[in-house]
Amino acid sequence: MINLNALALRFTHIPENTANTALWILNQSLLPLKEEWLLLRTVSEMIGAIKTLKVRGAPLIGVAAALSLGQSATKGASHVQLIDEARALRAARPTAVNLMLCMDRMMAGIASGITPEELLGIAVHLFNEDVSLCARIAENGAELIGNGDHILTHCNTGGLATAGSGTALGVIRKANEQGKTIHVYVDETRPLLQGARLTTWELKKLGIPYTLITDNMAAHLMRLRKVQKIIVGCDRIAANGDFANKIGTYGLAVMARYHRMPFYVAGPYTTMDWACINGDRIPIEQRNASEVSGLEGVFGRVEWAAPDSPVYNPAFDVTPAELVSRWILDCGVFAGNDFQAGRVRQSMPQSMLQT
Repeated sequence: MINLNALALRFTHIPENTANTALWILNQSLLPLKEEWLLLRTVSEMIGAIKTLKVRGAPLIGVAAALSLGQSATKGASHVQLIDEARALRAARPTAVNLMLCMDRMMAGIASGITPEELLGIAVHLFNEDVSLCARIAENGAELIGNGDHILTHCNTGGLATAGSGTALGVIRKANEQGKTIHVYVDETRPLLQGARLTTWELKKLGIPYTLITDNMAAHLMRLRKVQKIIVGCDRIAANGDFANKIGTYGLAVMARYHRMPFYVAGPYTTMDWACINGDRIPIEQRNASEVSGLEGVFGRVEWAAPDSPVYNPAFDVTPAELVSRWILDCGVFAGNDFQAGRVRQSMPQSMLQT
């Protein structure tokens, strides 16, 4: 029997009785006011959940998609159907590379002719691997956190975004578990408020002191020296160290450089894209205008823009490597020259370098 449990995902499977296979996700579009678990029975339902951000976070999207495809295999999907479903899942969100890596691994398994149970086993491995990667990121990054630090973070990078404890938020969590006195400033993260809705929800559950701010307050806090360092997550890291993350990250990096504050990015090796030479090559997802002109959720639909206002709504921006103080990865903590010298690449699993 397979039984996987994460903060935002649950999966059970009994090989002898596929009718008892169940994949549940915590509906993140309704947090923090309502905790609703959704049972996803098909790959098309998973694609819908990914596109509507009911399941989100680069690592968790990849793992959830892999489990959905494995579930489809154990329920009797044909070889051709599985290939089509894997391609559809891979295209569900274009910026985060974890999804593509997970689908490439699943597609390699399909092509090799392994059994449905073995294909599901690849998905289970991806889940367990992410838990392990998060733990190592947390251990490595916690060394950069000092007692008494006030830390600014952006978007949501904890257990809601991964199968494990998180990336940037996982580092903060580990520092707190080590007994360090810390305080977290949480960017609201417009337009979909992942910081306000999700990160505060996690920090409250963890008992970590925090203060919520709007995104445009960050520079003011830095000027007053109320923040000592910034830690963010990432959705794709290019071969030179440039990285894509939730829109607003680049601005934080620029402000951190001006105020001479450390700016850290945390992520697993599965977020590296060695085929992407720099950040200019990272595709940026454009999302619906309604996310900027209003908001819909558990509290209903709220409109604040003039009707039919033109909207520009990129979900991510790219931060150049020159603005990053350190990259906190599962395989170590690296500086910018480590990318140029090849040390980051050498630290990666060989299997990753071949993808």
